[in-house]
Amino acid sequence: MNHAIIVGSGIAGLATSVRLAIKGYRVTVFESNTYPGGKLSAFELNGFRFDAGPSLFTMPHFVTQLFEMAGVDHKSYFDYKKKEVGCHYFWSDKKKFRAFADRDLFLNEIESVFEEPKEKVEQYLNRAHKKYALTHSLFLENSLHKLKTYLTPATIKALANLKVLELPKTLHQVNEESFSSPQLVQLFDRYATYNGSDPFQTSGIMTLIQHLEGHYGTFVPKGGMVSITQALHKLAVELGVEFHFDTEVTEIKVDQNRVQGVQVKSNFFPANLVVSNMDIYPTYKKLLPKLKSPTKILKQERSSSAVIFYWGIKKSFEALELHNIFFSEDYQQEFKAIFEDLTVCEDPTIYINITSKDVPTDAPKGCENWFVMINTPADHGQDWDEIVARLRERILSKVSEELGTEIEPLISCEEVLTPPLIQDKTQSHLGALYGASSNNTMAAFLRHANFSKRIKNLYFCGGSVHPGGGIPLCLLSAKIVDDMIPKVS
Repeated sequence: MNHAIIVGSGIAGLATSVRLAIKGYRVTVFESNTYPGGKLSAFELNGFRFDAGPSLFTMPHFVTQLFEMAGVDHKSYFDYKKKEVGCHYFWSDKKKFRAFADRDLFLNEIESVFEEPKEKVEQYLNRAHKKYALTHSLFLENSLHKLKTYLTPATIKALANLKVLELPKTLHQVNEESFSSPQLVQLFDRYATYNGSDPFQTSGIMTLIQHLEGHYGTFVPKGGMVSITQALHKLAVELGVEFHFDTEVTEIKVDQNRVQGVQVKSNFFPANLVVSNMDIYPTYKKLLPKLKSPTKILKQERSSSAVIFYWGIKKSFEALELHNIFFSEDYQQEFKAIFEDLTVCEDPTIYINITSKDVPTDAPKGCENWFVMINTPADHGQDWDEIVARLRERILSKVSEELGTEIEPLISCEEVLTPPLIQDKTQSHLGALYGASSNNTMAAFLRHANFSKRIKNLYFCGGSVHPGGGIPLCLLSAKIVDDMIPKVS
């Protein structure tokens, strides 16, 4: 039987293991951590359960598709529900906005809160939908590094409609030209952060991200985000995938431009093909030391990272939802600080995720589990202790004022995650959450391919390679790899 080895059990590695097992491969996964999931993991603290990483679940069909391929019902492994309100937004002037999943309610709320004609907003959303319809096949579902991708009718149609894609404009320019309300512009600018980018630099094509969330909706897994990891791991095991945790691969072995297997300390494991779900930078620097690195790709600007406070809160707040955003007053300065000054501004946007709103067992009765995240630069040697202390003070002040309650006395337990810790826990280069940023107009074409052009049977999946970071794109990277590998005959 053909043997496939996967390095790393992030969500893309798990999805790839499922796909290759279904194809008939004997699959072995090596993971340096003691648990699967990479960033999509969880921990408990003083009776509170926290999802450690990604907190947004959209486009669930990319997950359920894997169970369908295996011929089983996903509900036997995990389930989820759609949120009626995707996110609750707050501004310092006390303006609030609820992003309803229902399209009519969403448009009516925008017209009421921002005084923008809903017809104008609908036109904007329709343009975003058209961008997605024109490009999803090219940019998201196929390799950009295969000639056949460019010879399809879908690609030709996309090229014929380049003007619609608004590539030369920035996302902020597109939003500013579309709306008169600065706060609505800021709300739609926020979608650049979904792939760790700057709305004042990233291309106007990125309005399609808003379409994806608005069209498909926001969901919450009934066991928290980690239940996605648990379900895929269970499915993979049932399909015969063998996992080795707390086991670090030290080298991907190559001979005569063909992958041979992997080295784990003194042991060599042969394989017909190897898939790295490790960040592309350490994949080359650590696992392929004898192979010339793609310097231009590895030197790309890193995406944003984050400082995350996990707080057990001894109170429940009706004003808060599953997803909550407290916006900064100067968004442009916030992103200048992140990408130019490599620091965090004095008034950053605050994101608070509270899974206990929908999963009551995630916190003791009458309490809430707060996942409080601030976008930051990647780790370039900053004084993170100073930054964390400053951020903590600012968050407590801002949120306390908005909610009319002093938050610090309510914190019963605390854990903090910083960019250096993110790199240490997940091997993400410099702690960047999404690999390279998408600030460059050509960023999609600059990401590393899902296969090696020089080493036969060596593949790559995950957020640091094509098509990018975030749960849906990581799952699509697994699909792209799968499409390149033949079934076992």
